[in-house]
Amino acid sequence: MSRPGPPPGGSFPARPAPPAGSSFPVRPAPPAGGSFPARPGPPPDLGDDETRHPAVDAAVRAIANAATLAPADQIAQYEAAYETLRETLATIDQT
Repeated sequence: MSRPGPPPGGSFPARPAPPAGSSFPVRPAPPAGGSFPARPGPPPDLGDDETRHPAVDAAVRAIANAATLAPADQIAQYEAAYETLRETLATIDQT
């Protein structure tokens, strides 16, 4: 089975332009120097340690620490924290 080739004449038709009078929003550029503004620190102290869960606290700290990573690395950190929270909350619901 073969793949289709370019159209006769060797060129593709031009892409259509946006409708007249319409405008698309401009995405902001990253800040100069490649760094982003600081995000808020860890959540405030929620009180008694007996009411907190160590795995949830660790996931929240990991999310706060992700702000210092490159965007591609942040995604992996957020996914890992999400998975930890999902599993932890599922075990809490079972008790």
